[in-house]
Amino acid sequence: MPLDAICLAAVREELAERITGSRIDKVQQPERDMIILALRGGHVPQSRLLISAGAGDPRAHITEYRFDNPASPPMFCMLLRKHLTGARIAGVTQPPAERVLEFSLEAPDLLGDMSEKRLILELIGRRPNVILTDHSGLIIDCLRRVGGEMTDSRAVLPGLFYRPPPPQAGKLDPLSVTEAVWRVRFDVACDPGAEERRGEGAFITEGERRLEDAPGAEERVESGAKKTVDYWLLSNFTALSPLICRELSWRAYGETDFRIGAVTDGGAALYREFSGLMKRAAAGDYEPNVIVGEDGAPLDFSYTRILQYEDALDSGSCESFSALLDSFYTKKSQSERIRQRSSAMLKTVAAARERLVRKLAAQASELEMSAGRSYLRECGDIITSNLHMMKQGQSALVAPDYYENDGRTREIKLDPLKTPQQNAAKYYRDYARAKNAEKFLTEQIKVGETELVYLESALEEIERAESETDLIEIRSELISSGYIKEKREKKDKEKPRRSAPLSFTSSSGLPILAGRSNTQNDELTLKTASKTDVWLHAKGVHGAHVVISCGGAAPDEKTLSEAAAIAAYYSSARSGGRAAVDYTLVKYVKRRQGGRPGMVIYTDHKTITASPDESLVAGLRNS
Repeated sequence: MPLDAICLAAVREELAERITGSRIDKVQQPERDMIILALRGGHVPQSRLLISAGAGDPRAHITEYRFDNPASPPMFCMLLRKHLTGARIAGVTQPPAERVLEFSLEAPDLLGDMSEKRLILELIGRRPNVILTDHSGLIIDCLRRVGGEMTDSRAVLPGLFYRPPPPQAGKLDPLSVTEAVWRVRFDVACDPGAEERRGEGAFITEGERRLEDAPGAEERVESGAKKTVDYWLLSNFTALSPLICRELSWRAYGETDFRIGAVTDGGAALYREFSGLMKRAAAGDYEPNVIVGEDGAPLDFSYTRILQYEDALDSGSCESFSALLDSFYTKKSQSERIRQRSSAMLKTVAAARERLVRKLAAQASELEMSAGRSYLRECGDIITSNLHMMKQGQSALVAPDYYENDGRTREIKLDPLKTPQQNAAKYYRDYARAKNAEKFLTEQIKVGETELVYLESALEEIERAESETDLIEIRSELISSGYIKEKREKKDKEKPRRSAPLSFTSSSGLPILAGRSNTQNDELTLKTASKTDVWLHAKGVHGAHVVISCGGAAPDEKTLSEAAAIAAYYSSARSGGRAAVDYTLVKYVKRRQGGRPGMVIYTDHKTITASPDESLVAGLRNS
């Protein structure tokens, strides 16, 4: 993974500078594998340290994102709150070339005396872990309990003494390896006979010899020449990610999959690039670098500039490793988590929308058929005027059509089991039914179209939900609307906390608010906002209600433009270019009679165009 031991060392150095001396104010566990420590004091007045032990994204960094607490905190979270609340972070360390971070803490014990504790984050293996120990190394508890009598793996259990992860057999520390050892390894990989030609091996230490005699060494030698340079680096050195190994191969030989057997310079170019990178890393010369795809999404990252993709992919520096990791992992994982949790709701609303679309199509077809009802009344009139000519048992009547001026006749089908009077009455009944159907269908289609607008707005809300609280509010709204059945909950269950509207501050210092859901749109516009505030909404599409709290004064053009950009961004016009945005005073906005939540009508408005600029919106948004 990109977060190798050297990249983790860069993160450790940054964290040590920022959080050493801070105190832990709050402990939060929003997810099974994630711990959030709210910090105060130190070099940064307030910050949040994210520690993740997720199998796909283990990491530690300062985060700008806020997470919702679960209704009931997990037991491990409660234990951390007991031991760490009020603790001072004394330092952040890392064992050499290991993907392990140790946070040294000075925490009060049960008697109130300060004692040393360690919070250890292991980013190794398939199951990363978070472990809390006391000053002697005794494990107080851990996120994942590992081992026991029935397994040979390293036991990580409360009551046992913490033992560091064993080093990777046969691999060398790239930051401390000597040139002589490096060349021995590379010569053996290039030429299996190199070991014999070295004679007595004057420059090989006993420790190096044991590494070469390790199990599997012969197989590695026999197939070494067929391997690529990046594979050889990955197999022989710890702390190197596949990305860095490919980068070193590209810098040395211009190819990411260059074969060991094709090396003609004895590995001189490769060692030059390898040693240069390791010297910069040992000196703390790191550069947080991110690689982005054509759509602007981050694809990879490293602690040095990556050149192997040339013009195929863009890369650039970030202001810090915390900002890099927050963008690469937290934003993506939050979006994925929200997507997973909203999928069932999205499917339910989408199915309801499709049913309504089909229903409206059928009603439109019936309405079109009812438009020809005058023909039925005319048939009834013609039958009535020709009763004297008709007999029971007729299957059709051919009579002059006095509704036409050219003297043509009309053939009218009859029911032979009915009398002429009954046939006329049937045509009149069908006419009355069609007339009533037109009125009923017109009303139903109008109601259905309003409902369709609401469902499409609900779909748009779900897609732009940013937290579980947003989804809970949208779900409550859909329950009250009858689209989702309410589950019976325990009476003593804590009610979910309601989220506040999205908050922004314009470049002129004026507060701007935006609703997260239809219900919140109603509350913001019709209850919270002042009548003299300015209200904005993307024209003709679904979106958030946006309010500029200007205290009755007219906002400046810059603020109005920024608020319009927010309205465009939080609407279904987000994926397009420039969008039209209507704005007016809140006093001119009224609830639509009989409409669903969020549906309003407004007057006395003006229209401006705005671009849904994500970077602009992010810059204006409050934490």
